[in-house]
Amino acid sequence: MQLHITIVPHTLAVSRLHAGDAFPDWARGAFVSITRTSEELSVVCDEGHVPESVTAERGWTLLKVEGPIPFETTGVASALVAPLAKAKISVFPIATYDTDYLLVKADALVAAIDALRSAGHVVNDHVVNGSAGA
Repeated sequence: MQLHITIVPHTLAVSRLHAGDAFPDWARGAFVSITRTSEELSVVCDEGHVPESVTAERGWTLLKVEGPIPFETTGVASALVAPLAKAKISVFPIATYDTDYLLVKADALVAAIDALRSAGHVVNDHVVNGSAGA
């Protein structure tokens, strides 16, 4: 399965709040994902909007799988995560109705692109070439 992936030019943070907390007003930007479970409220958004006082893992880059991906398509997440795991690159996957996203740490982006390309995927790296000099 060959997937087409685009690098989204935002630095994101993955934040953890208490399960009962309200959705924060700082959760904004071009990409926002909010997930509530009985244990936590997770917020992914532009790093610059997350207050320093909030528990967060910062410095993530967003990779978008070009979609939409039909619901009956199988193996998409595995096709993306497996080559990254083999390259020992940590990943934070997020799925939406139309497509899948992967967050990788900014300092692992070039290695992630190499791993994904080696697995046969097409990665549009104009953002990396334009801003990170890869």
